[in-house]
Amino acid sequence: KSFVFLVFELCLVCCDITDGNAEHLKREHSLMKPYQGVGSSPTSQWDFSGSTLVTSSYVRLTPDERSKQGSIWNTVPCYLKDWEMHVQFKVHGSGKKNLHGDGIAIWYTKDRLHPGPVFSNNAVFHGLAVFIDTYSNDDATDRSFPYISAMVNNGSVSYDHGKDGRSSELGGCSAEIRNREHDTYLAIRYSKGRLTVMVDVEDKNEWKECIDIGGVRLPTGYFFGASAATGDLSDNHDIISMKLYQLMVEHTLEEENLDWTKIEPSVSLLKSPKDNIDDPTGNFRGTPLTGWKVFLLLLCALLGIVVCAVVGAVVFQKRQERNKRFY
Repeated sequence: KSFVFLVFELCLVCCDITDGNAEHLKREHSLMKPYQGVGSSPTSQWDFSGSTLVTSSYVRLTPDERSKQGSIWNTVPCYLKDWEMHVQFKVHGSGKKNLHGDGIAIWYTKDRLHPGPVFSNNAVFHGLAVFIDTYSNDDATDRSFPYISAMVNNGSVSYDHGKDGRSSELGGCSAEIRNREHDTYLAIRYSKGRLTVMVDVEDKNEWKECIDIGGVRLPTGYFFGASAATGDLSDNHDIISMKLYQLMVEHTLEEENLDWTKIEPSVSLLKSPKDNIDDPTGNFRGTPLTGWKVFLLLLCALLGIVVCAVVGAVVFQKRQERNKRFY
């Protein structure tokens, strides 16, 4: 029995977000040393723009200089329904506390190489963005920066850079990723309508959950990319690697027959992301209320009413007995 349990536990570990199974690595969507296939040739799988500098050790999106913008984008659209992206990165510079910026964004979007004001990309987009924001633009915020957040957009919402995207974020967490002596890691998993973002800032090969939210719908055929920007303040924003893994997940026949390229990016939440403005933690998760959840809620409510009624009857009976003894 102990051997069976050991095998079962190993299977659970392998299915976890830390799997990184090399057999499922999709090289056409991965950026790794020595960065072959990066450039503007017709056979390139990655293209870059702006201040991006490709070396043998890292891809520097911006140097530690003011007013720089850089990005790198996969030229091959991704048609995987379930995937996991591991990003190894480093943000460092000479700026002291709160005197550095602006951060890195990881994208899975319909369009690529569209310069704009949001970490050097367009503020209105179709798809998913995960922001590693190192500078707070909102003086009224009570959050600790650097701050990691996620946003799903169908092209109808503009990222509010002045408020650090707080009105449209799905959730987030603070993470001390800047000026570490080691590289830092971000994992983004999308599987069966669930988005999970994990971080490893201690280089201990231990993931810490940052965002976990259901009801997310993302199409296939979009592009992966990374971008960064500096303003009056600056930092070196380096990408060491971006590795995409295919997740082996079974889907229903109905899901398999669906044209995933026609899916509109969306999120079904128990509350609107705009409600997050008043939530200082920025953390909430939600999935649609299914019939099973509604049943459980009604059952709990009914049990609560029964318990209150029983307690009330007992209290009433004891008071009646006291009154009889008094008289």
